[in-house]
Amino acid sequence: MNGIVPAPIATLPWRVIFILMALVGFGATVLYSTAGGHLEPWAGKHVARFLVLLAMAIVMSRLRMEFWKSITFPLYLALIFLLIVVEFLGFVGGGSQRWINLGIITLQPSELMKPVMVLAAAWFFDRLPPNRISGIDAIWPVAALLVIPSALVIIQPDFDAAIAYAFGLGVVAFLAGLPLIYFIGAAAAVAIFAPLVYFFGMKPYQQDRVLIFLNPENDPLGAGYHITQSKIAIGSGGIFGKGFGNGTQSHLDYLPEGHTDFVFATMAEEWGIVGGFFILGLYVLLMRWGLGVAMQSKTRYGQLVAAGLTCTIFFYIMINLLMVVGLAPVAGIPLPFVSHGGSSMLTMMICVGIIMSIERHPGAKRGQFS
Repeated sequence: MNGIVPAPIATLPWRVIFILMALVGFGATVLYSTAGGHLEPWAGKHVARFLVLLAMAIVMSRLRMEFWKSITFPLYLALIFLLIVVEFLGFVGGGSQRWINLGIITLQPSELMKPVMVLAAAWFFDRLPPNRISGIDAIWPVAALLVIPSALVIIQPDFDAAIAYAFGLGVVAFLAGLPLIYFIGAAAAVAIFAPLVYFFGMKPYQQDRVLIFLNPENDPLGAGYHITQSKIAIGSGGIFGKGFGNGTQSHLDYLPEGHTDFVFATMAEEWGIVGGFFILGLYVLLMRWGLGVAMQSKTRYGQLVAAGLTCTIFFYIMINLLMVVGLAPVAGIPLPFVSHGGSSMLTMMICVGIIMSIERHPGAKRGQFS
């Protein structure tokens, strides 16, 4: 920049910052329209929350990989403790007991565990000698890492979080070189135990979600209402949409949760396929950046963490988009950087901040800050 722009500003990862600003800005526009042309209660908070968390991510980017290694298991154990606290002191919302009210903020420990699970798995496989990747020593510690928090969140109940933990850990394990036979065995175990979980582990409303996913037209005004109205909103938008502020499904309250879980349907009604492809294009750029950081990292740990966190973000995107078009059961997973929601935004920005850190420090060096 020849001294025109101060070095601390010029060296920021502007490529990914611009991508995030575009996503959050477009999301705020949709939330503004959903609220009838008002910044409150969603759009203003959405932007303000992002700016605060972006500053947090930039600070995180200054930390070296050695720092993340050193705090991985203290964080993991702290979150296990908080998940236990949720069982006794957490409050119920939406039929689940997932949150702790700390006064200043409402914390959802199950969300914070998602990036920490990736860090813990990467830490383990980074330390595991390559010649032991096929042995039992590579299985039982990873299984313990997954089973303990998964059991705690399933009690809440929060099956979505448990699946997200397994997905993030599975990505890291696969990239670390864990033999394919273990993944086949895990898939077989899921197929065997899935019916037991459905009949004995799920609450009635969760069972309804699975049945309605298979055939939402069976109960279009009941359990299938969300998916039916989402499809109507997306289909009525056509190619170019009805225009900004002209959506009917969200404005007339036909579309439930149009500012959170079904924000993509709200957007598609007003912006059409064009708006949908715009968001998808931004996500492709974000995924390309994250995987590029993983490939450029000079350490095994950095590669596993960057790829695992990128795939964690992808998990949110994939499940939400499949859900709103009726290709996955309704789940409480928001659309990253577009939906209104504090816990999910915090999780996503933690992932981004750590990936920024790996991009800034691709090699293993001494020290924790720079």
